[in-house]
Amino acid sequence: MNWPVMLLTGTTPPEDPTVTEAVNDAVGWVQRITDGIWNWFTDADMWIRYTGVLLQIIIVFVLTRIVIKVLHGIIDKSLLNKESERKIRINTRRVNTVGELLKNVVSMVCNFILVLLILSQLGVNLGPVLASAGVLGLAIGFGAQSLVKDIITGFFIILEDQFAVGDVIQSGTLKGTVVMIGLRTTKIVSFTGEVHIIPNGGITTVTNFSMANSKAVVDIPMKGEEQLGEAMRLIKEAVRDLPERNSNVVSVPEVVGIQSMSTAEYVIRVVAECLPNVNHSVERVIQMDVKEALEYKEHIRMAELESAAAREDDETGDGSGGA
Repeated sequence: MNWPVMLLTGTTPPEDPTVTEAVNDAVGWVQRITDGIWNWFTDADMWIRYTGVLLQIIIVFVLTRIVIKVLHGIIDKSLLNKESERKIRINTRRVNTVGELLKNVVSMVCNFILVLLILSQLGVNLGPVLASAGVLGLAIGFGAQSLVKDIITGFFIILEDQFAVGDVIQSGTLKGTVVMIGLRTTKIVSFTGEVHIIPNGGITTVTNFSMANSKAVVDIPMKGEEQLGEAMRLIKEAVRDLPERNSNVVSVPEVVGIQSMSTAEYVIRVVAECLPNVNHSVERVIQMDVKEALEYKEHIRMAELESAAAREDDETGDGSGGA
């Protein structure tokens, strides 16, 4: 077929059945899509059903937010705003930690329930979903038993106020100052600077040196020729005003008496009640005070001996001059 000649002469080309059929199919396909879209937009029953589902989802969402807000308020009121009514001793840092932890748990549980309710409104069968979640949770539980144990133990450490950040504790052979308490691990720093990270599940017993007043115990050795009454009087005088000079000391140290003795010396024990975890520094202060008192006594004794010797020399010199 000579298309240029036909166009120049104005002759109409013959129709191609294949092209005509393809065009008709395309027109029909476009018409079906247009009709489907139009029917979708004009389906009143469908829009009413979707609107009802959407309203139900919005109502469930709003109610969930309200429930979370109310439960958070109850937690704050119970833990944070009634300190005077608490029957157990919980410090402010620990209360804040427990409060935030409980609020996070409440938010997670409520949001999980919200997702389930939304899926049910959308027509999703929740049975297989819950079954899969249960199997997954069981697998995680078996695979992470130590992790679960650490988290549960950490939660009860925080809840029961077993120790706090800044406390000096000992767990097993590890002793130091607590610098971080987490749900999984606890971090302590020893007195020589080592950092120990202990899994909470491994803390079976713990000794807290910072919860109650401590005792400073000092044993002072005295020479055997020193009179007991004079030695005890000297020590009492040395530590009598210690509470006024050192705010860590709660009461006047007590000189309890002889702790041990031998033929060469005897040991006098001094006990002082002081603030938590400062007993070692108070012991050093007591030892310094007693040492200074002993030195002062020795200085006075030496001065008296020198004075007596000088008087004796004077007397001896006067007698020889008279002869």
